[in-house]
Amino acid sequence: MLRSRQLTDFTARLEPLTGGPTVATDRRRSDPATGAATSPASPRDTATGASPSRILLLATVGFMVNFWAWALISPLGAAYGRQLELTGFQQSALVAVPVIVGSVGRIPIGALTDRVGARVMFPAVSLITVLPVLFVGLVAESYVAMLIGGFFLGLGGTAFAVGVPLVNAWYPPERRGTALGIFGIGMGGTAISAFTTVRITESVGPEAPFLLVAALLFVYALVGAALLRDAPGRSVRRGSFLARTWTTAKLPATGQLSLLYAIGFGGFVAFSVYLPTYLINAFGLDPNDAAMRTAGFVVLAVAMRPVGGALCDRYDAVGVLTVFFVGAAVLAAVAALELPLIPIGTVAFLGLAACLGGASGATFALVARMAPPEKVGAVTGLVGAAGGLGGFVPPLVMGAVFDVVGDYSLGLALLALACLGTAVFTRGPVRRSARPAGPD
Repeated sequence: MLRSRQLTDFTARLEPLTGGPTVATDRRRSDPATGAATSPASPRDTATGASPSRILLLATVGFMVNFWAWALISPLGAAYGRQLELTGFQQSALVAVPVIVGSVGRIPIGALTDRVGARVMFPAVSLITVLPVLFVGLVAESYVAMLIGGFFLGLGGTAFAVGVPLVNAWYPPERRGTALGIFGIGMGGTAISAFTTVRITESVGPEAPFLLVAALLFVYALVGAALLRDAPGRSVRRGSFLARTWTTAKLPATGQLSLLYAIGFGGFVAFSVYLPTYLINAFGLDPNDAAMRTAGFVVLAVAMRPVGGALCDRYDAVGVLTVFFVGAAVLAAVAALELPLIPIGTVAFLGLAACLGGASGATFALVARMAPPEKVGAVTGLVGAAGGLGGFVPPLVMGAVFDVVGDYSLGLALLALACLGTAVFTRGPVRRSARPAGPD
């Protein structure tokens, strides 16, 4: 009872930041001049007391814990490389493999969320992810076993495709950019992993971080099953998964947003999983120092995600995205010069973090506007998959380039070109397709 009252008090204080509360059970609002129905107000489940702010808080925490699990291998990549005597490419593959399931898995998970709801899917995904976490931490000892464990560890990354349609359904269009940006703070799970994994391993033991995360996932699964609620009046998608996925893939918005997210979020994922290895090999940092610097990169990117969403609620989303991608192109070009890490290199990478994080938040502000309401989960799955796959490729390229030439500059130069091309694409086809927020 006390915990419930504390959660209620906390979410009540959060309401002014997220646009709540509302006591209306009717999801339609009336225009004061005409009395006509306009965009839906944030719903409140009067039967359970669930509110948009409470759901947003629970979804963000679930996203964060699952992303923490998703990123457990990355900070230990260099250590695994020495322990298993891996090449640069093998080490890159090891830290990148969790991205595969976390990316491709978002497609069926997003579609299932449209079908059965996030109230079922969030606890289910969290509970299933416990298994690969324990396998990697307690069982896997060979390179092949680590690859298998890392593959299924990617399940944690699919939580993103559960949370976006959940949050989207609880907020009206004019506040979805900000709400989805706040939800995106859950990306901070990768920062928590970067901050803590190496330290816990060194101070307690190699199994400790995996046992901790497994316990947190289990607890969240129980809490989510008890407190999560789908929005009142949620549309339920029918029909076969393949037919619905194909229909969603054919939407112009799906392809366009997938490209934007592959560069924005994909760039963030690539750096979050590979930056420790890059800093160790390119600048000779020790693993703990590299992990801490990576955590700083991730924290800034996470902090910028709600900023990107909020800016799109206030200004032209296409213009906001263009600025972020141009900024990322310039800073990636500076990073490609491999200038001294202090101060120029640090400034370049932190600037990249800000631009990529802001672009990620801005992209999903556009998802809420460009995707049909009943297909937000399915579109989220496909777009999220593109973002994850966008993060899978660069580490492999960087590792291969390093093996051949002993330098990372070419990989960073390719990132600069990709960001510049995406900025041009945003100003062209995306601008023509984007529509302002309006009634569902």
